[in-house]
Amino acid sequence: MKLHTLRPAKGATHREGKRVGRGEGSGKGGTAARGHKGAGSRSGTSTKRGFEGGQMPLYRRIPKFGFKNLNRVEFVPVNLDRLQTLAEEKGLSNFDFQTFMDNGFVSKNDKIKVLGRGEVKSAINVKAHAFSASAIKAIEAAGGKAETI
Repeated sequence: MKLHTLRPAKGATHREGKRVGRGEGSGKGGTAARGHKGAGSRSGTSTKRGFEGGQMPLYRRIPKFGFKNLNRVEFVPVNLDRLQTLAEEKGLSNFDFQTFMDNGFVSKNDKIKVLGRGEVKSAINVKAHAFSASAIKAIEAAGGKAETI
């Protein structure tokens, strides 16, 4: 390999753009490929996002639907079977927000909702932002405590 044999990778380079408005001999002189008259031929022209040349734009042709509730609270679901496996593997009996964070269930600004899938065999104390009715029933039936943060 020598310096004079170096070439860019195939497809890595493009031909130089057309130099418009540089005389009639170039084939792109005169109107500089902008056509005659009209807004697009003038300098400083620009169109709004979504503008389709006066045709009704797509975002106005399609009907609006739905509703976004700005006050919605998103919960991260944690099921009882996951708590039970964690209790068996690591020998935990108290689950608070820090425990959930340390084990990768949630991140700092999340809210937790404990759901009732699976069963609890050991007595565990759980502190979370919300519980389903079946989760509270299962935790208390096993001799544990469900406490809302």
